[in-house]
Amino acid sequence: MKKKVAVSVKHSTAKPKKIKQVSGQETMPGKKSLPTQPAPTFKQDPQFTQAVQNYETALKSMQEHKYEKAKGFLEKIVATGSREMAERARVHLNMCNQHLANSSTSFKSQEEHFDYAVSLMNVGQYDQARGHMEKILKQNSKADFAYYGLSVVDCLTGQVESSLKHLTEAIRLNPHNRFQARNDSDFQNMADDPRFTELLYPEPSDVPPAGHVLKKP
Repeated sequence: MKKKVAVSVKHSTAKPKKIKQVSGQETMPGKKSLPTQPAPTFKQDPQFTQAVQNYETALKSMQEHKYEKAKGFLEKIVATGSREMAERARVHLNMCNQHLANSSTSFKSQEEHFDYAVSLMNVGQYDQARGHMEKILKQNSKADFAYYGLSVVDCLTGQVESSLKHLTEAIRLNPHNRFQARNDSDFQNMADDPRFTELLYPEPSDVPPAGHVLKKP
């Protein structure tokens, strides 16, 4: 029989080299890792942000039928916004102009227009009511009832100085608006203002003679 030759196998005691991991990338031993690039940062354009805010406010105003208010914001976008924003704004601006044009020509008379403005005021849509009062005055600068209406709107919205100014003009154009204002509960916010009292209760020599009273429609 042949003798078996024993073969000895030497086991290496050296530990395997570990693979280094840098920033989620594996690198082989002996190779240099590439430097990682920082994530790019983007700056928000404040002008674009403002245009977006104006656009959202304009759309909300249009939904509330406040076309005069919406028109102002849309005009700002057209003047300063990006090309894409400006094109969108022009579409809505044309719609606002159409609504405003229709509202100014659909009334048979200024008194009817005034009635509509008062109805808006009665439901708390003060900005719209003010806009219609101002349109009446553009058509007729001596429409004392429109000045009176503006005075009421200003008083209800806390604009005392403007309210006194418009009421003074209404009384100047038609002194009998003074007597109507005395019994008008809409001026309650100014009841304790001495300027308001002086305007409604002047010296006897300042009171005009009796005549036709133009009633508030």
